[in-house]
Amino acid sequence: MTPIGKLYGHPRQPQTKVILSAAIISGLEIDLPPFEFGVTNKSPEFTQKFPLAKIPAFEDNEGFKLVEGTAIARYVSSLVPDASLLGRNAKENAQIDQWVHFAETEILIPSNNIYTGIVMKYLPGFSEEQHKHYQKGVERSLKFLEDYLASRPSGLLVNGDLTLADITLAAAVQRAGQTVCGVKEREQVYPRVFAHFAKVINDERIKHVFGEPGFVDEPLAFRDE
Repeated sequence: MTPIGKLYGHPRQPQTKVILSAAIISGLEIDLPPFEFGVTNKSPEFTQKFPLAKIPAFEDNEGFKLVEGTAIARYVSSLVPDASLLGRNAKENAQIDQWVHFAETEILIPSNNIYTGIVMKYLPGFSEEQHKHYQKGVERSLKFLEDYLASRPSGLLVNGDLTLADITLAAAVQRAGQTVCGVKEREQVYPRVFAHFAKVINDERIKHVFGEPGFVDEPLAFRDE
């Protein structure tokens, strides 16, 4: 199969996982060139095409370029409508957009801020107050999601099939499980959320994309160093 284009991003990046999963489920192939953050995306060759130096970034075989993970994932998902990643009608499509936005803004971004501030130490001035703010936001969103999934016999967000919403949520929840959700939270507080995660990432088509969950035993604690 001829790849539809190149995706520049790190394999562990949540958005990269979503895009690659969408391509695989759609029966498409995307090249993922070797990437070193801060080097590849700062090279003249890269910044000539993508001046903001952001990843993920996509370029197809005709020179069509896209940045922003959600836009790339949505475009890839739209190439094979029969895969139903964007739903089967306008209402399902709107619900998928809703859950993609929710997963990214309410779970992934605050969880990622904690991960970046504590694990990667890439957020200068990251404070205990910020940590508590982000953690509280994630917990509120996971509680809402837990209650919603109680009404979903399929265990999936929109219909009985895997959609872009489910994949995006799984990537966001993986980061939550690496930061604010220890064993107790995963098993006792948000069991449906993490059952959804397991359902998605155990799909044999994309299991290798997500890799090992990397979950923590206890929620990450702020340390003033």
